[in-house]
Amino acid sequence: MRVFSVLGPSHSGKTTLVEAISRLDGRPTTFDVSGTVHLHGFSYLDEPWCAIDVNGGSDTMAYVGPAMAISDAAVVVVPPDPDAAVLCAPYLRLVEEAGIPCFLFINRMDTPNGRIRDIIAALQTYCTHHIALRQVPIRDGEAIIGAVDLISERAWKYQEGQPSALIELPQSVEDREQEARTELLETLSDFDDHLLEQLIEDKQPPSTEIYDLAAQVLQSHQLIPACLGSASHGNGLTRLMKALRHEAPEFNIAAGRDEAAENARAIAGFADVKKHIGKIIVLRGLGKGVKAHEALGGETVGNLTTLDAKTQISELEAGQIGLAVKSDHLNPGNLYDSTGTTPLPEWAEAHPAAHRQIVSPAHERDDVRLSNALSRLVEIDPGLHLQHDELSGHAVLGSQGPQHMRRVSAKLAEDFGIEIETQTVETAYRETIRAPIEHRHRHRKQSGGAGQFADVVISIAPTPRGAGFEFEEIVKGGTVPRNYIPSVEHGAKDALVQGPEGFPVVDVKVTLSDGKHHNVDSSDYAFRTAGKNAVREALPQAKPVVLQPILNAEIHLPSDFVGDLVPTISSLQGQVLGFEGNPNASGWEIFNAQLPAVAEDELHRTLASATRGTGWVKLQFDHYEELRGPVPKSAARETANA
Repeated sequence: MRVFSVLGPSHSGKTTLVEAISRLDGRPTTFDVSGTVHLHGFSYLDEPWCAIDVNGGSDTMAYVGPAMAISDAAVVVVPPDPDAAVLCAPYLRLVEEAGIPCFLFINRMDTPNGRIRDIIAALQTYCTHHIALRQVPIRDGEAIIGAVDLISERAWKYQEGQPSALIELPQSVEDREQEARTELLETLSDFDDHLLEQLIEDKQPPSTEIYDLAAQVLQSHQLIPACLGSASHGNGLTRLMKALRHEAPEFNIAAGRDEAAENARAIAGFADVKKHIGKIIVLRGLGKGVKAHEALGGETVGNLTTLDAKTQISELEAGQIGLAVKSDHLNPGNLYDSTGTTPLPEWAEAHPAAHRQIVSPAHERDDVRLSNALSRLVEIDPGLHLQHDELSGHAVLGSQGPQHMRRVSAKLAEDFGIEIETQTVETAYRETIRAPIEHRHRHRKQSGGAGQFADVVISIAPTPRGAGFEFEEIVKGGTVPRNYIPSVEHGAKDALVQGPEGFPVVDVKVTLSDGKHHNVDSSDYAFRTAGKNAVREALPQAKPVVLQPILNAEIHLPSDFVGDLVPTISSLQGQVLGFEGNPNASGWEIFNAQLPAVAEDELHRTLASATRGTGWVKLQFDHYEELRGPVPKSAARETANA
């Protein structure tokens, strides 16, 4: 089976292209993964193929890496507009990081918004590898009615709903064809000395030699060829499929891109959970392949089926894509041999979560079921991240964006029968003090029976930022017996859980210096209570201040958008630390800044808008600093409620 991924921005025509291709020669079988990835198995020239269509947009980029990992080649579908080239930048970057052979398909050539050479030049900005145009258009006035293949020099006229017709090369396109063909041959000669000698000697190389060289260069990922067409009209599809068939690598070459695949039996690209079926894993066979009910990843694999999830098969051969059910130990994004697991390379990993929400069940009875359901979804969805909120104890679900979160909510309702409620994640403010203070507290309680008595003298003082909590005792003369001192420390910690403004208190040293006890009424509980109350009463007198967390932001974005980001960071009360070109990604910048954690959600929203969904950011806590001005309303509301 030959497998290729179809990638590109939203509304570029990927699905139209895949559906049209899969109907060229036989009825396709399909399998959808969470409505985001669509696998089409079909036959072309009596050979089995699979096209993986990944929805466009930043919310679905997490699926692009796994799609390429189980593919022999990629096709990036490009809108016919130079200004839209930047939308293809994330896909071109991943293609180059993965080292996967790639074709560009410039779609909708019936309605181009710019010259082909301008589109190629704009795309070249985001490619380290040279983009080589493989066809030039035939025009009738402003309309494009066909294309010329630059290797065979054959001209084809588009026909609505039918295969293109072979025609004589029109005179009107001869000059442009010769110019473009010369450029293509000169580019290919960079990788072949024999072709270079032929060009120097002004000899015309045979088309068969050029095709062989084009295949060799593509398979070694040294060049990115660009084809033309219009998927909605069926134009250019046969040319693209023939290029994939003859030039894209066979499976054994593609599998060699990952050294870890050498001894692997299968690779798990995607997974889904379907109601009444359970977990379904999309597997591609490697090496010797894998048989149903044999060991894979240390446990027995379940039933294997074709992509229709209905036809059972006894074996998944090398290169073949199928589905595994009743195999809950398998998870996407991994290579499997009989006994072990190896994760996919770093380039296949999802970007950090860009959208966080506290998730809780709409009905309390679903609390345990929701926890289990979220754990299962995180296993199968590479774009999800699960942690727990310190204050509420509820789950915090990180996703790739609002649309992604809506899909998760719908899946929980449809496949798990669980309705959820979401809340904004509150910023983790802290408090500290600016001045030392000494305070005495006497705890006395007498209500019949054994009483309670403890008297403590403590001092609290600020410590350097990040030092945390310190406790010291300098008691002399046994005024506080040794066995009660740990209780005073525990009481002090209890008081620091919530300071005067309602937030945890940090970077404070508490010193126990004196006190009194009673031989009968003193106890661990009494001294813990005295320590807690002493610190709690002292804090408001020690010039308390609210601290806000500051994050380091490493923002990855196309160079075109850097200028717009400087005022954005300033508007979020952040500080620009600098930016530089990404040495590993053509046309990309790495922009470094620091900003308050309260601005995290707004940064994600602004970045998505400012970069047209192409930018992404890595955030990491750096330090706490004093908050200037009032506590933001959301946090203040939580304080009031507390």
